[in-house]
Amino acid sequence: MTTGLRGLVRNAEPSAGGVRGDGPGWQVIAEQECRDLWVSGRGPVLVFAFSVVLSVMTYLAGTSQVLNFLEQREAVNLTLQVAVAVGVLVTLVVSADAISGERERGTLESLLLAPVSRRAIVLGKFAAALSLWLAAFVVSVPYLWALGRGVSIVGQALVLGLLVGTLLAVALAALGLLISAVSSSNKVSLAVSLFLLLALFAPTQLPGGAPKGWFGDLLVRLNPVGASLHYLTAVLVNGHSWTRDLSYLISPLLIAVLTGGVLIAAGTRIVRLYGGVSGA
Repeated sequence: MTTGLRGLVRNAEPSAGGVRGDGPGWQVIAEQECRDLWVSGRGPVLVFAFSVVLSVMTYLAGTSQVLNFLEQREAVNLTLQVAVAVGVLVTLVVSADAISGERERGTLESLLLAPVSRRAIVLGKFAAALSLWLAAFVVSVPYLWALGRGVSIVGQALVLGLLVGTLLAVALAALGLLISAVSSSNKVSLAVSLFLLLALFAPTQLPGGAPKGWFGDLLVRLNPVGASLHYLTAVLVNGHSWTRDLSYLISPLLIAVLTGGVLIAAGTRIVRLYGGVSGA
């Protein structure tokens, strides 16, 4: 955040009761971060790039051949998986820059002087990062509708995509913020986050998929990205009920709870002018 620091401090001025806590403070931070992200930041550029990727995917899926019922369901599922994957990717990138980027640009000190708690700073930046995922999902709606016309899964795909994608975005945004807070530089934070994301996505793109048997199933379940995409396929393509494969969502849920808990519990220690938990 390079602009609006004066406005942030002014908007967060303590009242008679004070706002140093986490109540209104995180909302002030979130509003300022969203303003910086969408008005003068990278938000519109990232969403435009996201729409280009989805446009290409929709064109290829729609013109490859005359789709029958099953193939159309697979096309909707593929486009939804791309939307979720790329949406959480940009969310992770923004969250990985949230704290280490401020530290490197020299604006974190001014932010820490604002009359809000460091936990509120974390929560506000977390909310701003999630706004990018929500924008990406809104952009994906017309593409899914265009591919799903004629079959009765568009509504189901949209609801599933919102729920599963939001869960995955929450997990990766919290993880990105944690990496950003403890990294020694912004380059380290972005490099670690992107490497982690590639490690999570790579198994889902193998030609033969995951290894078969119980070991392959275990690998899928342990990978939050692979598990989430598997759940979408099981419901949309295989016709499973929503509750039959809920166990595949345990890993993204655990990561969201654990990383979010660490951020909330240790926020006052890790949001520092220097990376790590022992910096001054």
